[in-house]
Amino acid sequence: MQIAVQNRKAGFNYHLLEKFEAGMVLQGSEVKSLRAGRANLGDAYAVVKGGEVFLLNCHISPYPPAAGQNHEPLRTRKLLIKKREMERLTGKLQERGLTLVPTKIYFNQEGRAKVELALAKGKKLFDKRESIKKRESRRAISRALKSR
Repeated sequence: MQIAVQNRKAGFNYHLLEKFEAGMVLQGSEVKSLRAGRANLGDAYAVVKGGEVFLLNCHISPYPPAAGQNHEPLRTRKLLIKKREMERLTGKLQERGLTLVPTKIYFNQEGRAKVELALAKGKKLFDKRESIKKRESRRAISRALKSR
């Protein structure tokens, strides 16, 4: 598995509850750009419309050698999810007020681009402060153990 892009802020801004894998419908220049690692998941999220899942605000930079046949960087991309998984997902999204956040885009062994989606619930400010405290304490402990 070759990771093209990761959304590191997702774990800080959201409580990630469940993770799903979905295929992506991409153009050729988008695949080349992803292989070069030229994408950003910072503001990206997924929505369910008419029984299909779409990825919004995912920025995949244009691929310079593709000049004339390039893609639009912020276009809406369709995600491929199995029907049963889709039904379960839509049910959870409606009842609990959760959101779908992409955590990473990677290439599997067959060379297909996949996106890992997480069912997420937004963190409050005090939750974020708690995460920072835990991280800082872990760092302090590891520094103390190193110095011994």
